[in-house]
This record gives sequence, C-alpha cells and structure tokens, in this order.
Amino acid sequence: MTDLVLAVLAFVGGHVLFAGTPLRATMVELVGGEARFRGVFSLYSAVTLIWVVLAYAHAPFYPIWPDPHWTRWVPVAVMPFACILLVAGLSTPNVTAVGGERAAELSDPVPGIMKLTRHPFLWGVALWAVAHAIANGDMASLTLFGGMAILALGGMPSLDAKTARRLGAAWGPIAMRSSIVPFVAIINGRTGLSLGEIGWGRIAGGIALYVLLAVAHPWLAGKPIFPL
Repeated sequence: MTDLVLAVLAFVGGHVLFAGTPLRATMVELVGGEARFRGVFSLYSAVTLIWVVLAYAHAPFYPIWPDPHWTRWVPVAVMPFACILLVAGLSTPNVTAVGGERAAELSDPVPGIMKLTRHPFLWGVALWAVAHAIANGDMASLTLFGGMAILALGGMPSLDAKTARRLGAAWGPIAMRSSIVPFVAIINGRTGLSLGEIGWGRIAGGIALYVLLAVAHPWLAGKPIFPL
C-alpha cells in the first residue's frame, strides 16, 4: 500500500503544486518558458500515472466495507454518462483548458456541453472515480479513486480562478452562462441546452467509448463489467 499511496500523492500533489500554486510561475521560469514547462509537466504526469497504475495492480486487498451485489451495478449505470462527458469535454472548445484563450474569442464562448458544466471532462473523471470506489470498497481502490476524485473536483474552482485572472472582464459573461455544478446554470435560467448542441457525434462517441471499455474491462481490470 505504501507504494500506491506515494504514487497517488506524486500524481495528485504534482497537479496541485504545479498547476494551482505560485510554484508554477517559478517552474516556468526555471525551465525556460510556458511551452517547455507544459512539456516537462506532461512527461511528469505520464510517468506518475504509470506509477499509479502499476502500484494499484500490485496493491494488497484490504476490504473496507462488505461487498453487496448492488454496488457492482453503480459503474454500469454511471459510466455511460461519464464517457459522454469525457468525449464531449475533450472535443468541445473550453476556456478553462490549456490554450483556452482561443475559445473565449469564439462567437459562442460557451458551446454545447459547456452550458451543462464548465468542466465536463473533470466531471467525467469524478464520476468514474466515485462509481468505482463505491463498487470496489477496498483500501487500494479508495486510495486510487479517492485521490482522482479529489483532484478532479478540487481542480474545478482552481481552473476557474486561473481562467478568471487570464481573461479579465471577458470571464464574467462566460461564468454567467455556465456553472461548475452540472445543470445549475440551466435550472437558474441563465442558459439553455439541447442534446443537439452537445453534438450527436460526441454522444455517440461517448457511448462507443463505454462499449469499448466494457469489452476491454476483463483485460484492464481482471473482471467483467456486468456483475453476475
């Protein structure tokens, strides 16, 4: 378990330190510019993520709560929505993403899935993490998926704050027409959204990702996605 805890701390802690604190500016100066920093940080993220995966695969099993059969259905029900959020989040211009300044210059800086939430990709990660933590219920899974959920959920206000500083006055209208928590801006009447605006191709891509993960799950996780 020690190896897994260290790996998760390295991955999550690295994102917190190098993305959400003044240390980022120091690192950018040390490596010689923003582009080089992004390259170094991407390499760091990839290495620590591989460490997390390998450490989780070799972690011992310490159950935290019993294994009621119904919990195994939680990821089955949640993951289609998580996959759609992941695909739509990656394929829709987002002002909070790296290089998102260009999205702020679009005629509609809050397109499609962005009206549902400003952070669709992170919500997809959070749903994936929480659903799998519930389904597994052991120490290693809570360490891995809990760390990922904390990173995803905690990263949303941090990204908003950085984007607000970067965009200045342009951030106000974007924040008004969107929300961190899904559906809040829609329920409050600040914006509207139809499935067609998200893009049927993105929705289909999310469903295709779900099917692909379901087929590959026995190989990826050692167990079928549908509990028997």
